[in-house]
Amino acid sequence: MIHPWHDVSPGSNVPYDFNAVIEIPAGSSVKYELDKTSGLLKMDRVLYSAVYYPANYGFIPQSLAEDGDPLDVLVFCQEPVVPLTIMRARCIGLMSMIDAGKVDYKIIAIAIDDPSFNSYCQASEMPSHQLMMLKRFFQDYKQLEEKTVEVGEFQPAEAGYPVIENALVTYSKQRRTGFHEFKA
Repeated sequence: MIHPWHDVSPGSNVPYDFNAVIEIPAGSSVKYELDKTSGLLKMDRVLYSAVYYPANYGFIPQSLAEDGDPLDVLVFCQEPVVPLTIMRARCIGLMSMIDAGKVDYKIIAIAIDDPSFNSYCQASEMPSHQLMMLKRFFQDYKQLEEKTVEVGEFQPAEAGYPVIENALVTYSKQRRTGFHEFKA
């Protein structure tokens, strides 16, 4: 069995373009999460607030972010994408959050194979309302759980490149020593 985190290539033009594995389709109110041990998706929860994911949400394979999870990516596309789909994506920005007191980066990307979005190279080129909805989603989605999330301003694609590169290097180092903390 192929494990989507460990066995899927991040791509050949990283950090600019990369493969993204989708966990949550745009429009969903269900928080799916990769089970790190099995590689299957598990339902973490139904969101407590009356909100939905404004973009397809997933991760970059073979990456390890500061929060101990694969690096998060939000991929704008005109269609919701089936979970565990591999999408070719282009980094157009970075959103930094503080979630439960920890830094949580979100790579903002577009689907390369979607003609409605593939002309964008920077988040600042996107309709401002779409970015406001994205920011508002992350400000609100945990509010009824009585958890606080601080969302920073959107940064250009160039700010996302070192975050992606660092997550790939961190994963590579961790893979050499093993992912023992994820064993059931």
